Amino acid sequence: MGTQGSSAAWRGRALAPVLIYLSSVVAVISSLGAPLIPTIAAADHVSLSEAQWSLTITLLVGAVATPTMGRLGDGALRRSTILGALAIVLVGNTLAALPFGFGWLIAGRALQGVGLSLIPLTVATARDSLPPERSRPAIALLSVTVVSGIGVGYPLTGLIAEHFGFHASFWLGTAVSGTALAAAMLVLPSTRHLTRRPLDATGAVLFGAALAGLVLVLCEGQSWRWTSPALLGLGAVSLVCLAVWIVFELKTGQPLVDLRLLRNRVVLTAAVVGLIAGMGTYLLLSLVTRLAQTPAGPSGGFGVSIVVSGLILIPFSVGTLAANKAVQLVAQRMPWRLTLPLACVVTLSSLVMFGLARTDLWELLVVMGLNGLGVGCVFALLPNLVVTAVPAGDVGSAIGFNQVLRYVGFTTGSALSAVALESHTTAGAALPDPSGYGAAAVWGMVICAAAAVTAIVLPGRRPSAPNVREDSGNPTVAEGAGPAAVLPAEGEQLRGCTRS
Repeated sequence: MGTQGSSAAWRGRALAPVLIYLSSVVAVISSLGAPLIPTIAAADHVSLSEAQWSLTITLLVGAVATPTMGRLGDGALRRSTILGALAIVLVGNTLAALPFGFGWLIAGRALQGVGLSLIPLTVATARDSLPPERSRPAIALLSVTVVSGIGVGYPLTGLIAEHFGFHASFWLGTAVSGTALAAAMLVLPSTRHLTRRPLDATGAVLFGAALAGLVLVLCEGQSWRWTSPALLGLGAVSLVCLAVWIVFELKTGQPLVDLRLLRNRVVLTAAVVGLIAGMGTYLLLSLVTRLAQTPAGPSGGFGVSIVVSGLILIPFSVGTLAANKAVQLVAQRMPWRLTLPLACVVTLSSLVMFGLARTDLWELLVVMGLNGLGVGCVFALLPNLVVTAVPAGDVGSAIGFNQVLRYVGFTTGSALSAVALESHTTAGAALPDPSGYGAAAVWGMVICAAAAVTAIVLPGRRPSAPNVREDSGNPTVAEGAGPAAVLPAEGEQLRGCTRS
């Protein structure tokens, strides 16, 4: 009895650190993409556009897998779903690490994409298995771990690839995912007591087809040409699949994603802001890493190595980690209706600075630190808004849907940066005119401003759910404080979930 009690206590204490470590797997998967594309192209003798699939296929599989895994993780299969995802990622890392050729690398990267669905599953676990005073900071930290890991993972990946070859970077991923799987098997609590929920297979297929098509359109628009019949046809079919999926989800009894939850303005705000903030994040990341590696001279670049360009992103990680602490302090003193727009404005300021000051390397460091602070605050706020606004059984799918929109935003932002620079590249020239970076920065400013306006306008003047704030350990109603700060109990529904 005593041994069982001490074992349970140890697992309870270890759960939050293990969940955070699981989320680091997603950060590692993300960092194994963009920095390695030129190296993969040279080593496997493929074009840059072909090597780009080592990033595209991961985002694509992740976007499709996330809502499906989130729905499976809403019930009794949550533990099994997490362990299964980690096992698939382990196999994917191993395939990518072995020198079997480009085809096997792409297959491995596709399997790694399943790991991008881990964040909503870890958030749901933290919400159900940790006490409220520990779950709230844990959920916020889980949300920013991925963006924080980018700043650390990019230079580390580049350093390993430069000295030991790009396959060695994937062996690092194998080690991280393997230890994560072992830790999860030891610590994750049983979820057999939760209600088993059926999977909406039809919705999953429709959503996957629509999302895969739209992501392909965004990623391949430059190489296929935006006006090509193939691209336009794929976009049209994808939009039809999306429309059919929306109608089907609104009518079915057990939807993959309950779109009716979007009637709650808090959930709708989190969804739209997450999409737009994701666009702004990867727009700037793509611009900074490309500018840093562009040869010095008339092109306006700095000509640094892949390792140094990765080091420029470290302030981004520092900013996101600082944002997690800042949100915990500010949220106690300021309603989220003010905090979220303010975070968007901080992100906007980083784009303004990039547009006006990018002649010295230190300016890029400041830009990335400022962007990390703003983006980190946004991504730390969004999961808790969703958690407090939906029924407990829908947490996994709702956050999964929010995560999918974030991935779509990442892909869109990356594509927009390429379009902006391409539009300022003279025919036959290898590099864009420096003014292209200024134009792209203006696009980013518009995107971040749209996020701030959305955060102000969408919630409306009156809250759609009871406003609860926790002061001195006692939940009380606080007018204007935003969504409930106290997480709902298992099975409890907030009245605002279905209010339009």
